[in-house]
Amino acid sequence: MSPVDAPDDGPVGRPVGPPVGRTVAAVLAGRPWGARLVEQPLVQPDHRSCGAAVLVLARALTDEGYAELLVTGRHPRTDVTLDGPLVDRFHQEVLALHRRVTGPVDVRGRLQLPWPRVIGTPPWAVAGQLGASYTTRAVLPARRESAYDTILTGLGHQRPVALFVGNRRLPRHVVLTLAGDERRLVVYDPGHGLMAEVPRDSFAGARLRVSGWDVPWFVVTPA
Repeated sequence: MSPVDAPDDGPVGRPVGPPVGRTVAAVLAGRPWGARLVEQPLVQPDHRSCGAAVLVLARALTDEGYAELLVTGRHPRTDVTLDGPLVDRFHQEVLALHRRVTGPVDVRGRLQLPWPRVIGTPPWAVAGQLGASYTTRAVLPARRESAYDTILTGLGHQRPVALFVGNRRLPRHVVLTLAGDERRLVVYDPGHGLMAEVPRDSFAGARLRVSGWDVPWFVVTPA
């Protein structure tokens, strides 16, 4: 799922202000490699890999060894290395993960429904890759306020929350929610590689302006 044919409305959400930087810094306290990673504009490598880009960043934000591998090219506790500059390493991992999460076997070795990579990453594959505790919840139009609160509950477990967005007909893009409170969410949008704020009233009113998409469709969060 991708913003490939969406209007380019610039950075996600509303104009970015100092609260975004402070909030992300608080989330990454004690995670120096993760903090260095999100300083980079990490744009998805192609128009169909937004879900995989979200998954790579989510792993890096919960696994400092993996974050160090992406930033430096070398894992601190294994012999794993990655070639090229940081952006190339990120793209390598995103493309490899996209192949894996759309294949016939999930991250735990169980059979899953294969998915055509050309149309992105399905919600169940995102949930499976994020961990056994994750579940997918549909965002019903009449229950967007409740879905917003579900995101906050997931973030309260100190884990990132994936969000599928799109138009009124279909989900088309995936972003990663890193932090939030009763007034706003802070999201990473792989379409632009940026962090930004999404106000609660924009979420409830389906006016997200995330890479041109407005409607929240699915929340992938710790159960």
